[in-house]
Amino acid sequence: MMKQEKATVAGHDNFQGEYRILRLAAPAVGSLVRPGQFLELMVPRLGERILRRPFSIYKADAQGVSILYKTVGRGTDAMRAIKPGDKVDIVGPLGNGFPTLGSGKVPVLVAGGYGNAALYLKAKESPAKGIAFFGGRTAQDILCVEEFEALGWDVRPTTDDGSLGTKGLVTAAFDPWMAEQENIQALELFVCGPNPMLKAMGDRAIEHGFTAWLSMDKNMACGVGACLTCVIKRRTETGWEWARCCKDGPVFESREIIWER
Repeated sequence: MMKQEKATVAGHDNFQGEYRILRLAAPAVGSLVRPGQFLELMVPRLGERILRRPFSIYKADAQGVSILYKTVGRGTDAMRAIKPGDKVDIVGPLGNGFPTLGSGKVPVLVAGGYGNAALYLKAKESPAKGIAFFGGRTAQDILCVEEFEALGWDVRPTTDDGSLGTKGLVTAAFDPWMAEQENIQALELFVCGPNPMLKAMGDRAIEHGFTAWLSMDKNMACGVGACLTCVIKRRTETGWEWARCCKDGPVFESREIIWER
């Protein structure tokens, strides 16, 4: 179930480096959120650009929601002018989020950049705690480590420049750890980040026989399955079909996805 709500801005602050956090008093939406879902926000003062912008939901409760974002373009740059007390129009929660951890499974979180914001609610509600692999360009791109550790997760950061944790892509930390696992089929991964990372983790899940749930990184312009800008190819018993990331996803099991060459 989704709601449209005029949310009051409860706070809007710098979070870390180029990242900001927007906190919204939105009880109608916040009370419905499940881990891995997203919302669409109408960014004020964007003139002729009338489409809403999709954002992963970082935190949510009966009082409202928080989103963690990076200023990367005209839309997010315009968001910097949003002030506490302003009203913003949101629709959510949208999409199908992460499933419940399977019985006897070992949970693993994998995120690239601010993809870990979409994993926070999953980390919080998981009945078992495990390892979280976070990748970023620099130390400034590794977010929320203390928040995840406070929930009981063992966070393993990687950075392209080696400024925090293991130097290299997130696979540089994940692969050696994976090789040490005695029962690799028991792993259940929850993954969010850029498409190359999603494919890399999905390929490993297929090769080694474990489960990986991937939150697909596509441009979800409408958020409700109408515009078809976010379609991907999904395997079926007889071949394949088009699936809408915003409505059928954004979370898919790795074996469902047919990656474009």
